[in-house]
Amino acid sequence: MRDFLKRLPKAELHLHIEGTLEPELMMALADRNGVNLPYASEDEVRAAYDFEDLQSFLDLYFQGMSVLRTERDFHDLAMDYFQRAHAEGVVHVEMHVDPQAHLARGVSLQAVMEGLGQARRRAERELDMSSAMIMAFLRDKPADEAMQLLESAAPYWETLDAVGLDSAELGHPPSGFAEVFQRARDLGLSRVAHAGEEGPPAYIREALDMLDVCRVDHGVRCLEDPALVERLREQGTVLTVCPLSNLRLKVVDRLDDHPLPQMLEAGLTLTLNSDDPAYFGGGMLENFEACHRAFGWSRDTFRDLARNAIDAAFMSDARRGELVGRLEACT
Repeated sequence: MRDFLKRLPKAELHLHIEGTLEPELMMALADRNGVNLPYASEDEVRAAYDFEDLQSFLDLYFQGMSVLRTERDFHDLAMDYFQRAHAEGVVHVEMHVDPQAHLARGVSLQAVMEGLGQARRRAERELDMSSAMIMAFLRDKPADEAMQLLESAAPYWETLDAVGLDSAELGHPPSGFAEVFQRARDLGLSRVAHAGEEGPPAYIREALDMLDVCRVDHGVRCLEDPALVERLREQGTVLTVCPLSNLRLKVVDRLDDHPLPQMLEAGLTLTLNSDDPAYFGGGMLENFEACHRAFGWSRDTFRDLARNAIDAAFMSDARRGELVGRLEACT
């Protein structure tokens, strides 16, 4: 099964590029940029990856990204992940990026976008890996700041595929960003949002009704609202579920207890993703393998999940057709 899951052409729809920062690269960039970290070694960094909840993860996540300073840093960050993902059979990556977290540190939007853009072009050229860019707004920051970011990103609008909403969910409902998402819609950008990870099912409804999202990132708490489940099923709304992330952030105590099987039974359109693989125990292959161990899913189930991701991805019709053909040939 591992060989099959590795060969399976996988599209990752829910990935935070800053969350791909492995301890080795973190330490190397800290040395390159003269950044003092409270860790003496890669092992000490890994020892800190024992999170109580989403907020405890975010604290370390933002501390780690302090080593990202230059265009070259963002290029190296993305290429490091693209190469690892390629080795796991990932053929398409949709990266969330959090510019506000970098701007607040004095890093320019140009450094972020140009560095990531260079890596995207290189990955397509060298690895035959397509990609998409989702500019995410930090929901624990003011909506006015998000709007300012969106407008200041005008030179990069053509390189963006969507906008998103992430960071600490509790107490920060999607409704506060309705105007920002309307502006993104006017610009022709697709919309996605984190909802229903730690936040209640009502946040998922708000993301659908007030942000007009085409995908819900996480969404695992939808099962608490049967009417919402029916709506998601009828609309075919894609949920980008991150199993190992949910386990490491204590959304579930054991992967065996994850609601994924019930979500599948309910007829929901699901995809598997890694979220922040450097922090949560592995990339796409590890997430697929963990689900096989926990739920005993068949090859057909994994093919269906992989097809959902390809169908929902921000990519050209030609690329989609190519990847569907590769998926159908995978036995």
